[in-house]
Amino acid sequence: MRGLCVMLPPVLRSSGTVSGLEHEHQQVLLSLAAIVVMGLGAQWLAWRLRLPSILFLLAVGFAAGQAGLGFIDPQALFGEKLLFPIVSLSVAIILFEGGLTLRVSELRETGKVVLSLILLGALVTWGLTTASAYWLLEFDIKLAVLFGALLIVTGPTVVLPLLRQVRPGEQIRNILKWEGILNDPLGAIVAVLVFQALFSGLSDTGGDPGLLHAVEGLLKAALIGGGLGIVGAACILFCLKRYLIPDFLQSAITLMTVVVVFALSNYLQEESGILGVTVMGLCLPNQRWVAVRHIIEFKENLRVLLISALFIVLSARISLEDLQEIGWMAALFAGTLILLVRPASVFLSSIGSGLSLREKLFLSWMAPRGIVAAAIASVFALRLQDTGIEGVEKLVPATFLLICSTIFVYGLTARPLAIRLGIARANPQGILFFGAHRWTRQIAAVLRDQEIDVLLADSNRASINKAKMEGFDTFFGNVLSDDSAEEMDLGPINRLVALTPNDDANCLAGLHFREAFERRELYQLSETAESERAGGANTQLRSRELGDGSFDYPALENLFIDGAVVKAVGLSEEFTFESLRKKYRGACVPLFLIDSSGNLEVFTSDTELNPAAGDKVILIAAETLES
Repeated sequence: MRGLCVMLPPVLRSSGTVSGLEHEHQQVLLSLAAIVVMGLGAQWLAWRLRLPSILFLLAVGFAAGQAGLGFIDPQALFGEKLLFPIVSLSVAIILFEGGLTLRVSELRETGKVVLSLILLGALVTWGLTTASAYWLLEFDIKLAVLFGALLIVTGPTVVLPLLRQVRPGEQIRNILKWEGILNDPLGAIVAVLVFQALFSGLSDTGGDPGLLHAVEGLLKAALIGGGLGIVGAACILFCLKRYLIPDFLQSAITLMTVVVVFALSNYLQEESGILGVTVMGLCLPNQRWVAVRHIIEFKENLRVLLISALFIVLSARISLEDLQEIGWMAALFAGTLILLVRPASVFLSSIGSGLSLREKLFLSWMAPRGIVAAAIASVFALRLQDTGIEGVEKLVPATFLLICSTIFVYGLTARPLAIRLGIARANPQGILFFGAHRWTRQIAAVLRDQEIDVLLADSNRASINKAKMEGFDTFFGNVLSDDSAEEMDLGPINRLVALTPNDDANCLAGLHFREAFERRELYQLSETAESERAGGANTQLRSRELGDGSFDYPALENLFIDGAVVKAVGLSEEFTFESLRKKYRGACVPLFLIDSSGNLEVFTSDTELNPAAGDKVILIAAETLES
């Protein structure tokens, strides 16, 4: 704002100008509040409908911006000098958070494919996209080359939410995650260098100076961005290791370091900042000296807010006239990239990789563009708007149409295709059991017989060895370690059930896996009497209690010692749930309900399930009244 009321001269205060400034102030506040509310509302609606959130964010942005009602005007709200620096900084924070999700251990089996996709795949994409833009969109050849470089990116802002929705196998998930996060800085740097080589006058004297300049810029970006990213991560780890930063400032100072690395790197070499923050994000979790999970969780919350706001702000800048300008050929261009360019890139890059045909087909159907493409296209269009180059006015609308097309097509079809190809489960109902002792294996065996996926995790080698001998998928190690969730294949798994004799460990497991599962899908045994007398865990830290809340570990252990067994019992019109309860006199502990559609629900102390005919109840049962 231009100033506060108390700072204005007396003449302005009495002239009514203050009232105008106050009105403008309120309008800005309302616009900012509307962006936040619409963004998070779109995220919530997407969660409820199980659709990609980006679809709703773009729809809301178009409806609220120049193409719709027009009450969100980013240009007036932020101004040209402020809008794109804010967008660039927000993208940097998003990419830093993306880097935090990468684990080097994931590259053991997929490193060759990832490297090929971000090098050979990027070149194939660049070349074919350039040709498509030149022939279909009638871009000037230089602008087509720039546009092709720009569309190398496959943004994690879209890929990661789609992967959470699709839930493919571990190998495919890791390939797409690494490709998306590494392609963004690579594509942005290449696009900027191409822009400098083609439009800064360096290439007017011949091809070599522009090419040499581009190669030099790429090396400088790698050295400056990568170097500052490593230095930034080292500074944070040094301070955390020596307790130089209090807990309440750790996330804030990490964010400050990200901003400094990004700004300084960009100052030294244009667009090298996003590489710097990606490298910094990659370095922090891939070390074993300092725990950084609390920093990761803070950045995840910030990422959701930034993505919501960015997509609305950038899509609000597009007008109907912009969309009409590009015509129907833009739809053909988008179709070419989806049906020709991406498959060619994947199949050429994966030669000799060992990937199956089904895996290659799915990878070919997953290349959505995101916020980085939108932001860089907007910056280039602004710089080229007065040059008279043919096609400049189509650059931003074509980019946004491609973003919308890829998100719409992939968002609505990726999961059905993954299910049809066998890459993902149609309705993942699996359970991760924390604890692999004797009666946990009995429960897991009955669930497995009902075609429910189970994964048993324990740090007790003897229990894990027995589970392996019984044919279970297992995880041996500390379930509470930072890397445990990344090392497990959680594709078919949808919930956690903690069944160890240690109440505190069960609580911590629930807290640890809040990142992987919904909070409503975290379960544990009831608190033991000893733990309760000792004060127990805070109720807010506990997961949902399994069963009716009256059975802790010692109680269930005694039941099994006395001969209780785990059963799956089908219900009918004649044999109801009440009949089942009456049948067993020793004990009847319902644990799980599988309805007629195959959906699994958990009996808990805070919900009341109503089993019906056709359902199956998984329960712990003692002797019956009748033999």
